[in-house]
Parts: sequence; C-alpha cells; structure tokens
Amino acid sequence: MRVLAAMSGGVDSAVAAARAVEAGHDVVGVHLALSAKPGTLRTGARGCCTIEDAHDARRAADILGIPFYVWDFAERFTEEVVETFVGEYAAGRTPNPCVTCNEKIKFEALLDKAMALGFDAVCTGHYARLEVVDGRPQLRRSADEGKDQSYVLASLRPEQLRHAMFPLGGSRKSDVRAEAAERGLAVAEKPDSHDICFIPDGDTRKFLESRLGESPGDLVDAETGAVLGRHTGVHGFTVGQRKGLGIDKPAPDGRPRYVLSLEPVSGTVKVGSANRLEVTRIDGERPIWPSGCPLEGPTECVVQVRAHGGTARAVAEAADGEVTVRLREPLSGVAPGQVAVLYRDEGEAGDLVLGSARIAATA
Repeated sequence: MRVLAAMSGGVDSAVAAARAVEAGHDVVGVHLALSAKPGTLRTGARGCCTIEDAHDARRAADILGIPFYVWDFAERFTEEVVETFVGEYAAGRTPNPCVTCNEKIKFEALLDKAMALGFDAVCTGHYARLEVVDGRPQLRRSADEGKDQSYVLASLRPEQLRHAMFPLGGSRKSDVRAEAAERGLAVAEKPDSHDICFIPDGDTRKFLESRLGESPGDLVDAETGAVLGRHTGVHGFTVGQRKGLGIDKPAPDGRPRYVLSLEPVSGTVKVGSANRLEVTRIDGERPIWPSGCPLEGPTECVVQVRAHGGTARAVAEAADGEVTVRLREPLSGVAPGQVAVLYRDEGEAGDLVLGSARIAATA
C-alpha cells in the first residue's frame, strides 16, 4: 500500500512512519509548512511546525530511508484554522484549533492531495485506535489513556478514516520513545508540543488582541446585575475562566468568581460563583458520525467536552441535524464552541467514538 506519512518533526510521527515502513508499505514522508514565517527554533515544548521541526522530520526520513518532501499549506492553514479560531473567539465561543486542524488540514487538504497523487492512506502519530468492522471504520481510544487523541479526531468522517493509519494507537508513550532511541532517531527525547502551534508564547489573549483590537465592555455579576469592572474585549475570556478577570473587590462570600457567559454584541462578560457553572444539558450542532452510524433513539454514552478531561455519563439523542445530551452528573466550564464527543458507555470511560458535535448551548 502506498502511504503518505505526515511527519511533524516529533517523536510520535517519526515512529509511526517507521512502523509503516516496517509493515511493508511504500512510504513517503511529508512535512507540512503551516506558517509563512516559521520561527527558527522552538523553546522547549512551546509551539511546533518550526524550521527546526522540518529539519528533524527530514533527518528522521533519512534514517528510515524514505523520500521526504515539504508541502506548503500555510495559506490553507491560516484560512481554515487561524482565521476560524479568531472568528470563534470574536463571537464569544471557545474553539479547539487542534480539532479544526485535523479535520480541515490533515484529513481534508492533505488527504485529498495524497489521494490525487495515488496514495492509499495518510499515516500520522496520533494516539488512537482504528479498526474496520463489517466494512465500517471504528475510532477508539488509545491504549495510553494519558495520551489519547481520539477526542481531536472525532470530527473525521468515515470516508476520511478509511484512508487513515494510526500505528501508535496500541502503544504507550514511554514505549514509543524507547523504540525511537533503538531506531537511532534523534527526536527520541524531544519534548512534546503542548501549546497552540500558531501562538508559541502561549499568550492567547495577546494574540487575539493583536488580531481583533480592543472592544471594551462590562464585567457584570450574573446574580445582582452589578457592574464589577471593565474589560478590553470578550475575546479575552472563556466560560469557566477564573484568573485574569480584572475584578478588584472580592465576592460577598469571599469565594472566587468565574466567567459564566459571554455576550459579544453587548460586550458583556457575566461572572459568578462556581456552582453556577454546572450544566446538565448540552445542545450540539453539525454532528459527525465517524463510523457512519447516527444515533438511533436515546443512547447511553459518555460525553467528553475537552481534549483531556471533562467527561460524564449521559443520554444522547440526535434529530434534525442536532444532538441533545442530558448529563447524568453535571459538568462545569462547558463553553459554546467546544466539541462534545460521544463514546459508547462502558462504565467509567467509553472506548468507541459514537460521534461528535459542536456545542451550541448549555443549560
């Protein structure tokens, strides 16, 4: 099988490519240039997709003895990921750019080009398991619970998963690093990137202000309606946020305040106590069913609303292009714009991805 290995310059994608080669596939490595002006060096785990990363990917491909190319996807990445990210924050929502990147770049733009060039599959270093049962793809959690990335892949459609390979799904990260060292890959001990790749300094508020400017508004107590202060833009906040609110006086009960809701039209940021963050219902829009099987009637499941954490048992129901999720126990800090991923209910945590939807509202 002809396989295009997406090589980020990190240890995971390098080992995934090595395993594809070892499995006997005809493998070609490709590094995606996602920035028109990439930094020359990263700082520890800050950022990715730098010139240094491209060099690391090329060195890994050389050791594996496979052809290697750099493809310029900077314009597409800016349009699909960066501008979407900025626009969602301006609208008072909290997006996950990694979900968007996987959906629109790695498994749409990249996969489309790979298929046009005659490749059969795209191989990545994601930690998720992929099986085919009765001709249908099934996306499952990784064997390494701490590294599981099924959440950020749950927006992929069946036709995309049919041409995807995740060789690391059954492995633990420590074993992957050990394997990289045994193979002589210099990236064996390279730090993982934990930040939004296009905000390498980690300062999301500063990045958004540089794009959106200032749009002052009021910080309002959700219970009393009292104005507690001013802010420079709703894009500087997200539901559940506690720090950086800019409120001088404490709450009457002395407890911390949290962001409860954002109103971009009026510029109002409502704040209140932690208990007001709890929700028991999630309304989702634009559902995607990775296996091609929509929910049939009320379905017991586990819902996850953040890439790491934020899970609860629930009952989900789909109708008319929307999903209603009723939680069996409340969740806190659930923000519109996030993605709700539904897993088959198997007790404490689900395993099989049933579907995903963008969170439109909560109650």
